Amino acid sequence: MITQTVHATCVAVGDNAVLLMGASGTGKSTIALELMAYGATLVSDDQVMLLAENDVIVASAPPTITGLIEARGFGVLKAQAQDSASIVMVVNLDVPAVDRMPARRVVTLLGCDLPLFQRPDGGNLAPAILQFLRAGISDR
Repeated sequence: MITQTVHATCVAVGDNAVLLMGASGTGKSTIALELMAYGATLVSDDQVMLLAENDVIVASAPPTITGLIEARGFGVLKAQAQDSASIVMVVNLDVPAVDRMPARRVVTLLGCDLPLFQRPDGGNLAPAILQFLRAGISDR
């Protein structure tokens, strides 16, 4: 088993999770809170433990931060959290999306290729992530 801890935030819908990556202050926790308001569940905020199992990346929280999420201006909030979830997409908040219909991108984590998305302009990031987690992406 290969493991790694990354500076990121992870939320899930069922067993499908998004890994939100980016520098401090890029909005990882804010987007996670928005997704949680839409019904997603926190896996981990700020630090995410990754484990490669049979070509799947499983995310979990370090025990010291399980069920905690930072909200700027409020501090650290308690949250219902799930123990683990499978990463099905990664969003890089450091890089703005330029194209309306971008080419498919992947990122390799622990030897596994995962769909990679960049931060789009506008307010559709959380709803688009939520829809991807629920139904995936079209081949059209």
